[in-house]
Amino acid sequence: MNRTEILTALKANPKVSVLIVGAGINGIGTFRDLALNGVDVLMVDRGDFCSGASAASSHMAHGGIRYLENGEFRLVREAVKERNRMIENAPHLVKPLPTTVPMFKYFSGLLNAPLKFLRLLDKPSERGAVIIKLGLIMYDAFTGRTRTVPPHTFRGRAQSLAKWKDLNPEVVATATYFDGEIVNPERLALEILLDAETDNPNARALNYVSMIGGAEDTLMLRDELTDEVYDVRPKLVINAAGPWIDSVNKKIGHATRFIGGTKGSHLVLDHPELRAAIGESEFFFENKDGRIVLILPLYDRVLIGTSDLPVENPDDVRCTDEEVGYFLGMVERVFPKIKVTHEHIVFRFSGVRPLEHSGAKTTGQISRDHTIQVISGEWTGLDFPIYSLVGGKWTSFRAFGEQVTDKALAFLGKTRQKDTASLPIGGGRGYPRNDEELKRRVDSLAAWTGMSGERLSSLFLRYGTRLEAMADYMGRSPDTALMTLPDSTRREIAYVALNEKVVHLDDLLLRRSMLAMLGKLTRASVDELADVTGEALGWDESQKQAEVARALSILADQHGVRL
Repeated sequence: MNRTEILTALKANPKVSVLIVGAGINGIGTFRDLALNGVDVLMVDRGDFCSGASAASSHMAHGGIRYLENGEFRLVREAVKERNRMIENAPHLVKPLPTTVPMFKYFSGLLNAPLKFLRLLDKPSERGAVIIKLGLIMYDAFTGRTRTVPPHTFRGRAQSLAKWKDLNPEVVATATYFDGEIVNPERLALEILLDAETDNPNARALNYVSMIGGAEDTLMLRDELTDEVYDVRPKLVINAAGPWIDSVNKKIGHATRFIGGTKGSHLVLDHPELRAAIGESEFFFENKDGRIVLILPLYDRVLIGTSDLPVENPDDVRCTDEEVGYFLGMVERVFPKIKVTHEHIVFRFSGVRPLEHSGAKTTGQISRDHTIQVISGEWTGLDFPIYSLVGGKWTSFRAFGEQVTDKALAFLGKTRQKDTASLPIGGGRGYPRNDEELKRRVDSLAAWTGMSGERLSSLFLRYGTRLEAMADYMGRSPDTALMTLPDSTRREIAYVALNEKVVHLDDLLLRRSMLAMLGKLTRASVDELADVTGEALGWDESQKQAEVARALSILADQHGVRL
């Protein structure tokens, strides 16, 4: 069903077993699991899907090696398993990522690490080669026998400088271990959502619909496009609003303090020298002040970050000039000869980690684990319980969603029929296992559609096996490349607009594609994309101009992109 059909059906029958408020990755993961198990579920978000905290990730699927120091072994074990599953289930969007740790001392941190584990020390301290080696041995052990990724390797100074010629000559060693890179987190989330709707016609997802209040057995939803209000009568509400969980609970009449989130910001750089220096490896290291930071390859760009700062209002977070200065300076720690300036920045973004409210003295000590906080009982004045999904991390979304679904199924008196542990995601379904198989798939598509193999290979990297439905659509009418973005075509963009729940132009620029994040946009390309999207969605000229103005404003205000 499209958006209009879902809203019409809701007006005709406001009853639903489960209402999910918030369509970040935790909400979407739960939505898919409930849908797979036959539950009629409605998910709403006041903005676009995966446009809040989940859109501000470090693009990593990782087990959290640094959580070992806090004694969070269960979290690391779970996250490593989930990292491996993401690589296997979504190979088009999650890739094994070599991660290199440069070390400048041998024995530093030998005493600090056990003191932090025992909660007797909260100050960051530099970890030396010995403590990192011990941590990596333990981290590899969590991977077990599956070996989705290789074990770590250690290199001395000479080997390290031979491999990375621009590396700081003061290093004593480097260690390289493997995690995963989520190339496009927003697309991964969207494909999970679309899978859920395909699996269950009674699973419905709406963007730009907010929950504005309610009482007894009814909640009120407002369509942010028309201001029309809809009643919904759920048996169970799942509050998956991330940093806004307490705000959502307040609208239903309950004051909670579940969230004590921290802000994380990143920059994307167009810096060929730095990109060549890191190769295909992420650099994950302690800056001079003890903060853990990263330099990560993202296509032909470089992603750097991240901060970890306490915040009060998640609506106000922006990547500040102070953070920008810190990020630009941190590169010098590892690559002192490479200069990074403001001119290299093509995109910036910031979000809030929905961490549990904590009395920890430093943000790094706040657990990244996940919990379900339940509001229920006669005293609430509501006929349904509320499950608030607190904490979590991108890597563990599937496991968290499974935990929530099991609890919801028990409440609804249902039993689990299917699980998601080995379920392929979107374009990862039937994905080629090697280059030879990929070539056969592309050659077959080329013969069927008449499109060039080169073009299809490029699209396959973007969409995985979802390309087959797209190629069928693209082949039905003459297609032309965009004048301003020759790597994309009009029919490709139209297909995305029509089939991927695009409402606003910025949905396409920021989340259905990586055009904005990778700094590929110009003023002319925004106009051209508005023309193609508007033609597909039936926008008139005034709406197209309004969408361009909205997109340009968001790019400038939230991402420092001024076209």
